[in-house]
Amino acid sequence: MPLQEGVWSSWEMIPGKIFFLELSPKLSSSPPSMSETYTQWTMASWNISTQPEPEVVPQISLVPTLALLLGLPIPFGNIGEVMAELFSAVEDSQPHSSALAQATALYLNAQQVFRFLHTYSAAAQDLQVEEFHRLNNLFSKASADYLRLLQSPQGAEAALQTVITELQEFLRGVRAMCIESWARFSLVRMAGGAALLAAACFLCLLIAQWATSPGFHLRPLLLIPVAWGLAGVVVCAGLLATTELKLDPVVLGAVAAMGSVLHILWKAWAGWGSKRPLAALLPIPRPVLLLLLIRFAAFFSDSFVVAEARAIRFLLGSLILLLVAQLHWEGKLLPPKLLTIPRFSAPTGPSRHKGTHALGLGVGLLLCIRLAGLFHRCPEETPACHSSPWLSPLASMVGGRAKNLWYGACVGALVALLAAVRLWLRRYGNLKSPEPPVLFVRWGLPLMVLGTAAYWALSSGADEAPPRLRALVTGASVVLPRAVAGLAASGLLLLLWRPVTALAEATMGAPRMRTVLTPFSGPPTSQADLDYVVPQIYRHMQEEIRGRLERTKSQGPLTVAAYQLGSVYSAAMVTALTLLAFPLLLLHAERISLVFLLLFLQSFLLLHLLAAGIPITTSGPFTVPWQAVSAWALMATQTFYSTGHQPVFPTIHWHAAFVGFPEGHGSSTWLPALLVGANTFASHLLFAVGCPLLLLWPFLCESQGSQKRRQPHGNEAEARVGPEEGEEEPLMEMRLRDAPHHFNVALLQLGLKYLFVLGIQILACALAASILRRHLMVWKVFAPKFIFEAMGFIVSSVGLFLGLALVMRVDGAVSSWLQQLVLAQQR
Repeated sequence: MPLQEGVWSSWEMIPGKIFFLELSPKLSSSPPSMSETYTQWTMASWNISTQPEPEVVPQISLVPTLALLLGLPIPFGNIGEVMAELFSAVEDSQPHSSALAQATALYLNAQQVFRFLHTYSAAAQDLQVEEFHRLNNLFSKASADYLRLLQSPQGAEAALQTVITELQEFLRGVRAMCIESWARFSLVRMAGGAALLAAACFLCLLIAQWATSPGFHLRPLLLIPVAWGLAGVVVCAGLLATTELKLDPVVLGAVAAMGSVLHILWKAWAGWGSKRPLAALLPIPRPVLLLLLIRFAAFFSDSFVVAEARAIRFLLGSLILLLVAQLHWEGKLLPPKLLTIPRFSAPTGPSRHKGTHALGLGVGLLLCIRLAGLFHRCPEETPACHSSPWLSPLASMVGGRAKNLWYGACVGALVALLAAVRLWLRRYGNLKSPEPPVLFVRWGLPLMVLGTAAYWALSSGADEAPPRLRALVTGASVVLPRAVAGLAASGLLLLLWRPVTALAEATMGAPRMRTVLTPFSGPPTSQADLDYVVPQIYRHMQEEIRGRLERTKSQGPLTVAAYQLGSVYSAAMVTALTLLAFPLLLLHAERISLVFLLLFLQSFLLLHLLAAGIPITTSGPFTVPWQAVSAWALMATQTFYSTGHQPVFPTIHWHAAFVGFPEGHGSSTWLPALLVGANTFASHLLFAVGCPLLLLWPFLCESQGSQKRRQPHGNEAEARVGPEEGEEEPLMEMRLRDAPHHFNVALLQLGLKYLFVLGIQILACALAASILRRHLMVWKVFAPKFIFEAMGFIVSSVGLFLGLALVMRVDGAVSSWLQQLVLAQQR
């Protein structure tokens, strides 16, 4: 067990201790037995005083000591000090020989530390200049004295002791200077950063809660806190200037955030707290709140951070089971349909669908999570765990038949992903649109699949290529990834240019309504029967005469009809996600394509499961439940681990920097960093860009229930046929355009909820790294986890902004497109 836990694992530590003691020449000829050694060590571990307290030796001093005793070079980055007592000669030798052996060991150690110190000082400028020059002069003097004593070794015992003292002073001074430089913690900055993160999370939560209130106005709510924050910065800067203290931007930012939060809290207490309990400001359901608390507290445990990949799968599976149980309890186990009752009221109509719909979605999700868990990478702290062999590239496989089978499976995953996107677009009719993005989906995506498959074939068999074709293979390995990335960029530009994937048709003549006469048996026997039959005959005669007149005209009035507007937002989002997925897929190993296919399938199943429990209101407000946002964020983290990543630096996929650039990047650093970052945080980017689907999907699924509702009843007196046959066509996503204010507020609320969930995670990581800054595993577990969470938060924020911006771009393009249709019809 690690030392920081306070307990030593006895039998695991004894062999290492005996090995260490056997290297010491000071031991007697008869070493102690195992039982005696264990007894003495156990009494010492329980602080039973059997002998004087031994000298405390830093752990970093064991590395140079063992290296010199074994005759190995000292590791370059070590700054420990050798244990000079172990390098004494045998007991009957001369004191001069023992002192010379100790001085030699210390000199070799000091040479290595001096080289490291100069190399580090040339790369970084954080060492103290005066102390660095003092230690440099001290090593020069000690080195000159040692070399002089080697030339005249007789009668120099006192000089050797002086050299030993100087070398030890140099080594200890270097270690103290490095520790002071590397382990500098500013408590003020850490507290200011934590306060800044907490204030940002609190602001996201409050604004997300207030966004649905009737008197919500975004501009005053944001401008007034900014003014308060600036006032707090001015006051704080004035106080620091008058007291002649150094201005710290982190502290000023924390003061600005707290100043803005004070205004929000005052407004909440004055406008809300006096009427309702303060607990109403926290609308998070208790299961989701418990989940967030568990996530928040677990980041303080190094064991949880190491085993987070398994814990995330458990939490996500538990949340899915909770969603299915909640749907069953509330009686919402059917596809979402239009509800005219209040949002939190129970549905009144009888259930016409079986609960197997949601149950099947939940089982499918759990199965996908289980399959994605097969692509796991074990952390270094768990040597008993074995990473999945499927994370390695195909080029590392030996068997030709197995390689071919895996290559076929990877290409099949690409084809399945392409076919699923095309079938989905065809299902909602967007594939019939003549717009450039749809044409690119028809022809550009197959080219991207073909280029990706060809690149995989070349990279997996590059070593087996004939010598005369290796130049061609190398050139193709450079061209193909760039071509796929260029095609994806072109598709995204076309999507931004013409994002409306709808169809407009012009017809001659206005759509005509035809009345169907209900059969009437027998002659009219009363005045009521005459009043019912005669108007029908009259309307029928009118329609017949009008139809004959229209047929006699050479040209009728122009009518423009628009189709596939109900899925225009989701079609743009799905197309953008597909175009983003292919370049990101190229940066991973070939078999990760199966994980990407599972990613899209998981997202599809989760969206349908969440849409089953979200009723659609006619006029707003439109909200996304906290359960949906939490599940979406957990799935992003789960996919991060399923693609073979871990929040530590040794597991970064550095090979991604050379995809398309096998010869390197020269002096450029931003491009390889961008490629490696895109490989590492691909799941964060995809799920953040696709976050608006949580709002759009319930409206998209409205068409499922409307197909059965449009069936006409046989006992109706009248039925309309033609363009408005049966009931009205479902508006689907166009229902959001009927309430533009609620639509914009819903997008804002969704983004703030997602940022709040991610902000809670990074806040927990920041607090864990600051509170446990003296923990033995801080640089191995907590600090890398904080860095990865911070970078993931930045990538997710950028992706969320891009996703929301795409939805707003589609909304503006739809408005312009409809205006053009109206003008065309008026002409």
